[in-house]
Amino acid sequence: LGSCKKEATTPSGPVDFTINLNDAANAALATNGGYVVSNGVVIAKIANGYAAATVICSHEGKQQITYRSGSNQWYCTAHGATFNINGSGVNGNASNGLTIYNTALTGSTLRIYS
Repeated sequence: LGSCKKEATTPSGPVDFTINLNDAANAALATNGGYVVSNGVVIAKIANGYAAATVICSHEGKQQITYRSGSNQWYCTAHGATFNINGSGVNGNASNGLTIYNTALTGSTLRIYS
């Protein structure tokens, strides 16, 4: 039996990068509920814009955070930790919360930053 251990930690420095929404790699962001992963961040298209969270789950440090559009929540596929869109834990595995980033849209350029 393996023990639970952290695979990674949250970024040590600030996050600040942009993505081009017209780029084919970001096509999922054209539809509400779609998401992409870039630079260790999960970026989702939500009803009122965009949301961004670290891909690293606070439960065990696994890099498995995804977005669930039906519930408008972040979800860790490793152990079921669930977080609301603001990063607050919804279940026991998510009690430490999730790092959330700001987003700003200018034309077709989306900035994700701390």
